[in-house]
Amino acid sequence: MTRLKVAADAENEIHDLATFADPGRNVVTPVARFDPAVAAAVVDAFARIVRTAKASAAATTPDADGIVRSQTFEEGDVYMVEKPFDGFFADRYLMDFYDTAERGICSRMHLHTGLRFVRMMTGPETSIRVGSLSPFVVTDVAGVTPFAPEQFTDDLPDTPPGVHRTRHNLIVPPCSFVDMQIPRGVSHQFNAVGPNAVIDSVHPEESVEVFRERMSGYRMMAQTVFLAPELAAADTCADLDGPPVTS
Repeated sequence: MTRLKVAADAENEIHDLATFADPGRNVVTPVARFDPAVAAAVVDAFARIVRTAKASAAATTPDADGIVRSQTFEEGDVYMVEKPFDGFFADRYLMDFYDTAERGICSRMHLHTGLRFVRMMTGPETSIRVGSLSPFVVTDVAGVTPFAPEQFTDDLPDTPPGVHRTRHNLIVPPCSFVDMQIPRGVSHQFNAVGPNAVIDSVHPEESVEVFRERMSGYRMMAQTVFLAPELAAADTCADLDGPPVTS
């Protein structure tokens, strides 16, 4: 399998948006809706783990295997709860989302050097806007799938002169769990609108992708390729409503 990165350890590598094409599509599965008190308790419990790790000397310095468990990504702070080891090449991260509206910027569209499985979890008064350059495949099992998430399209912001790309958007509503399967190299972005959102993310080929790309360590930013050089303004992702429907 070919490498996705030009410079293996670069933490801000940019691919050409005009020529980029997704090799697959993200699959989204709505899992559950919760009462606000239940959702708040779950999201807060996960967020506190990440925040505790960020203040921990042990989690913010390399361990015996050279792994730093507490890291930072564009969408939020992350903590590697479970790390790879010989014979088991997957790991698990928790992410405590930043509030897009509060900090005034949106995370960029990007792709990863390995596949990802993420469970997005929202508490009260918080939604997650998910974007991709390709339409989402949404699971709908009759009588089992609890809801259909809102979807709409808009123009990807801040594209280079002469470049137009359509962005596909999906909204994770408040107080819900929604899963997303992200194939290797497929574009996506997450932006939380509100203060109460976390992700539980499994990287099933973490050791494999680090070896394949010839990286020197496990770093979220180095395992990422961006499709924009700068972060966009918050109003390009904080709006949770699609364009008006015209008859």
